[in-house]
Amino acid sequence: MSDIPRRAVTRTAKLASLPLGFAGRTALGLGKRTLGKPAEAVALEVQRRTADQLFAVLGELKGGAMKVGQLMSIFEAGLPEELAGPFRASLTKLQESAPPMPAATTHRVLAEGLGADWRERFAEFDERPAAAASIGQVHKAVWHDGRTVAVKVQYPGAGKALMSDFNQISRLSRLITPLFPGVEIKPVIADLKRRLEKELDYADEARAQTAFHEAYAGDPDFVVPAVVAQAGDVLVTEWLEGTPLAKVIAGDDQERRDRAGLLLFRFLLSGPARCQMIHIDPHPGNFRLLDDGRLGVLDFGGAARVPAELQWSIGRLLRIGTLGSGEEMVAALREEGFLAPEGEVDPDEIAAIVTPHATPFMTERFRYTREWLRQETTRGIGLATDMRPGALARQLRLPPQYLAVSRALSGCGGVLCQLEAEGAYRAEAVRWLPGFADDDPDATEATA
Repeated sequence: MSDIPRRAVTRTAKLASLPLGFAGRTALGLGKRTLGKPAEAVALEVQRRTADQLFAVLGELKGGAMKVGQLMSIFEAGLPEELAGPFRASLTKLQESAPPMPAATTHRVLAEGLGADWRERFAEFDERPAAAASIGQVHKAVWHDGRTVAVKVQYPGAGKALMSDFNQISRLSRLITPLFPGVEIKPVIADLKRRLEKELDYADEARAQTAFHEAYAGDPDFVVPAVVAQAGDVLVTEWLEGTPLAKVIAGDDQERRDRAGLLLFRFLLSGPARCQMIHIDPHPGNFRLLDDGRLGVLDFGGAARVPAELQWSIGRLLRIGTLGSGEEMVAALREEGFLAPEGEVDPDEIAAIVTPHATPFMTERFRYTREWLRQETTRGIGLATDMRPGALARQLRLPPQYLAVSRALSGCGGVLCQLEAEGAYRAEAVRWLPGFADDDPDATEATA
């Protein structure tokens, strides 16, 4: 098969195999228990096999299906340990790899984008993919001027496969939802669809990456590779060496993990101040820790604009969240559109939901941990998911202008918990978020 499986019947069959496979493994486990095998061991075996099948299918389908798998990998830190353990290895594997497309297909996409003489643009071209992402794979090559480059080639049919993927995954959301209590999977999938459609446009990605590259040129903490060429479904950028963040997470060097976590957080917060954009796909596969201590950043297909007024509103909301006043939180959230214009809400209930998100910014130093995330994930879930008449959940909204920033920061928090990273996160908020240290919209400390 040369392209992404595009026919709806083919992709539907693959996705449908997931619940069928799970049912089969559960029946097998029940049979083993009747033969005397411990229930705990059977459960772990079922979870491990489910993870293997789930991410093998998502990886093979690529496109929207694989994107959902990458999103799940960010939220892994919030899973209970008995579920997180069997899934973690498969999740990490998905972040960095996927089955490659045949060389002939790769050559066809390169010829369509760069021209029939595309090989003349390269001094060297490695036919083996160096990495695979949700909608494309990357080859290492040497540009004709001697620069080592990364050549991103989009999978043929990626766009056509999107609608089928998301329709099917939405129907399967009931299988995913129990793994992530408190997270509404269907709205997340709908947002992923909109974002992935944007990511299909490599010209748009090239513009975003160029903006970040220019904003961070010569920075002592970050490296954003320059765009070398872009045409059609091909994007060529400078190559970036370094240790993938997934390996940093798996390592035992706490100082290294702390450094990576602080830089990741700093990059996300500083982007709006430097170029009015934020990187909204902070899964570990998009970051490299360089030998000199800098953080390399990849994949700007999901970058979103964050205008100055929104930056100030975010800082103000975070500041109010750290003060612990439910009344102030209610007023601010209603003003920004997070609460329905009419309807009574209990300030204490609002504080129970908001305060955990502000906790890392209440002290000079804070350590993100998996255990902390699990505790905070369960705190307030009853309030946020109670859909009875008059319940708080019926008053909650997520204003469209906050969607991208919310995705970026929540994803970042999940990665920080995977890193178990400790750092001065409050100081970063003071530095980069206007409105956090001072309620005056003209008082901005977020300078490059």
